[in-house]
Amino acid sequence: MRIVALAGGIGGARFLRGLRELTGPQDEITVIGNTGDDIHLFGLKVCPDLDTVMYTLGGGIHEEQGWGRADETWSVKEEMKAYGVGPDWFGLGDRDFATHIVRTQMLAAGYPLSAVTEALCARWQPGVRLLPMSDDRVETHVRITEDGAPRVVHFQEYWVRLHAAVDAEAIIAVGADTAKPAPGVLEAIAAADVILLPPSNPVVSIGTILGVPGIRQAVASAAAPVVGLSPIIGGAPVRGMADKVLAAVGVEASAEAVALDYGSELLDGWLVDTTDAAAVETVEAAGIACRAVPLLMTDVAATAGMARAALELAEQVRA
Repeated sequence: MRIVALAGGIGGARFLRGLRELTGPQDEITVIGNTGDDIHLFGLKVCPDLDTVMYTLGGGIHEEQGWGRADETWSVKEEMKAYGVGPDWFGLGDRDFATHIVRTQMLAAGYPLSAVTEALCARWQPGVRLLPMSDDRVETHVRITEDGAPRVVHFQEYWVRLHAAVDAEAIIAVGADTAKPAPGVLEAIAAADVILLPPSNPVVSIGTILGVPGIRQAVASAAAPVVGLSPIIGGAPVRGMADKVLAAVGVEASAEAVALDYGSELLDGWLVDTTDAAAVETVEAAGIACRAVPLLMTDVAATAGMARAALELAEQVRA
């Protein structure tokens, strides 16, 4: 089976771990990773979502945080602070710095991000093919009002420094309109047997990937069934602050509203949590097959069960 998953952040990475546990060596999993969260810090190119997938599947993630490296130390960060060099709100540990240094050196040498990601994954052996959505620079920014004045901040500043404590008034994917899909992205979608939308943030993770010209069209026109899993359970995000960015694009924070926003032209199937079973009728009325199953990723086995339900629903809509 050839499986393509669009993923970003912690929810996507943990779902992929369950999917990999469920599948066998004969299956091919291609992950198209969000790069809209990318940021330049201290002269280095940082790709949080790509690294979270790579570390999680490669056994190097800080499990409690869900991001960053396990057994991390913070000497460089402390020294930067002693020099008065910021920002101090974004934590890069010593082990993590090494990844960003290697990436930045390779990019400076002329390698595209897709080739750099492949080289980094050669160390971690994540068991999937990890592709950035684009080799071009795309950065998600958020328009807010702070201290009575409107301003636009990088998504990382909104998420990490501000903790999404102020309303997001607009989400702007800078550079997305002129970006091109990375090599292999459209080909993987066209060749897929199943396309999955994990429970990642539907606006700034999966939404940003779909915003790269050509990707949404490729997914919508693919022969493979497209099945998504709700990141909203009981009217609230399982993790993070997806409700804040959903509000910015005029979408209610509910399992059915997210499905309807993706639309039946994109989705063939949608999984909601058992607590949202009442949403099934609404989603199916919109032309999207829907099932209610447990969607809490309490451990790898539970997550593999979610992946199994997604693949089973894909087979049902294929038939």
